[in-house]
Amino acid sequence: MNIEEIREYCISKKATTEEFPFDETTLVFKVMGKMFACIDINNPEWLDLKCDPEYALELRERYMGIEGAFHFNKKYWNQVATEGDVPDHLIRQLIDHSYDEVVKKFTRKMKEELEIHPQDERRTGEGLKDRQTTF
Repeated sequence: MNIEEIREYCISKKATTEEFPFDETTLVFKVMGKMFACIDINNPEWLDLKCDPEYALELRERYMGIEGAFHFNKKYWNQVATEGDVPDHLIRQLIDHSYDEVVKKFTRKMKEELEIHPQDERRTGEGLKDRQTTF
């Protein structure tokens, strides 16, 4: 799965924004301000995703292309190889899982706001569109 496909899939999720809060190359996807995925646009070989701790361990045992995320709490974050033994359909499922893991920690008020958020409204912070980056 390439970075453009990952980006399109992530920003298609309800109430998702994209921005560069850490540096000029780390693209972060957030749902209502909470990070659920990030990828380095200069080295898009790895996608960092939040994950249930038990499921994270199962995935790491099964796939060579899934390991604890380098800069994050490895208990809750995996880095997933975008090319290799992790199939594209599983990468999409893991993006969904990461999004859901973040949403399930929302307060009741945030969940209500998400529920009424328009599905087709895409917002960008300092995202790729703003930078006119090409790959």
